[in-house]
Amino acid sequence: MASGFSLKDQLFNRDKVRYLAGLFSAAEAGFDAEVFEAQVMAKLPELELKQRIVLIAQVLADHLPQALPEAAPILLKALPPPLDPGKTDDDFGDFIFAPLGEYVAAKGAGAHPGLSLDLLEEITQRFSMEWAIRPFLNRWPDAVLARLGEWSTHSSYHVRRLVSEGTRPRLPWGEAVGLNLADPLPLLDQLHGDSTRYVTRSVANHLNDIAKKDPDLVMDRLQGWHGAGVQDRKELDWMTSHALRGLVKAGHPRAMAMLGYDPELALEALIEVPDKVRIGAALDFTCRLEGAAGAPVLVDYILHFQRPGGKTSAKVFKLKQARIAGGRLELGKKHKLKGDATTFKLVPGPHRIELMVNGKVRAGAAFELLPES
Repeated sequence: MASGFSLKDQLFNRDKVRYLAGLFSAAEAGFDAEVFEAQVMAKLPELELKQRIVLIAQVLADHLPQALPEAAPILLKALPPPLDPGKTDDDFGDFIFAPLGEYVAAKGAGAHPGLSLDLLEEITQRFSMEWAIRPFLNRWPDAVLARLGEWSTHSSYHVRRLVSEGTRPRLPWGEAVGLNLADPLPLLDQLHGDSTRYVTRSVANHLNDIAKKDPDLVMDRLQGWHGAGVQDRKELDWMTSHALRGLVKAGHPRAMAMLGYDPELALEALIEVPDKVRIGAALDFTCRLEGAAGAPVLVDYILHFQRPGGKTSAKVFKLKQARIAGGRLELGKKHKLKGDATTFKLVPGPHRIELMVNGKVRAGAAFELLPES
C-alpha cells in the first residue's frame, strides 16, 4: 500500500471489502457478494475509521438472517483459518474482521450472551475482539467474567490476551466498562505467568491503566507476583517496568524503589542549556551527575512549554538508565523543537527544562524559545 494512503484506507479498501464478501458468499450461497461490496463502497470513502467498522457491520446484518442464532453458523463458516498458533507476539490479525465483532455486539448483547461469547472466542483468533466484548461486560458482567476465567487458560494466546485486553479500564477506542478496578485482578493473576509476550504486554498495559487511579493496588499485586515465582524473573521484571511506566514518569517514589532506583539518592546535578533556541532547531543540552560510584539512576528531563494565554504545560522525556561509574556521569541530548508538529504547536517565549533523577527534580535551567526563522 502506498505510503500516502491513510490508515483507514489501508485497513478498509475495496480489496479488503471484496475479500470479506467472498468469504461470506463461499459460506452461504444466498449471500450476494457484489451487492454487499457495492453497498459498503457507496458510503465507505467518506467515513472515519470507527464509522467504517459500524457501516460494514450494518450492511452485513442486512445480508444475513436477522436472528443471531440463524446467522451464527454462516459467520463461523466464513471465518478463515486461525492466526498462526506458533507465534507469540505481534500477530494482531486482519482489521477487516473488526466489523464482525461490531455485528455480534449489536445483535447479541441484549439477548444472546452465551452464543455471542462463543462467536467472539472464534473471531478473536482472526482479529482481536477487545472492543466487541465490552458491551457484554456491561450488560452481563458476572457471566462474562466467568467465561473470561475459562479463557484465561485457553490454548490460543489470542483468546488469553482478550481476557486482559478486553477488561482494561482505559482501553483506547473502547467503550467504558463498569467493573471495579479490582474485578479483573484474579484473571491477571492467572495471565501474568503466560509464556507469550502478546499476553504479558496486555497484562502490563492493564496494570498501567489501573495505576492511574490506584497505584498501590498495582504495586501490591506486582510484589505478590514477584513472591509467587510463577513467571520467569526477566519477563516479570520487564512487565513490572512496563506496568509502572506512568508512575515512573510522575516520579512516584515507591515505583522507583520497586525498579531499583533510590529516590533519595545523594547526588549533585547540573544541567546546561543555551540561553536561546529557535523553533525548528534543536535544544542542545548537557548534564552532569555526581554521586556514589555504581549507583543506578533513571534520568528523565521535563520540558515546560509555553502555551497560548500565558499558561504552561510539562512533558516528560526519557534520557538514560545508567550507573554513576566512578562517581560521575555526563549526558547530553539534542531535543528537536519541531515547528510543524500537528499535535503540539510550539509558542515562542520563556521555557524551562528540568532534570529528574530517580523520580525527583534535581536541577533546572531556563531558555528563551524564539520564533521560527
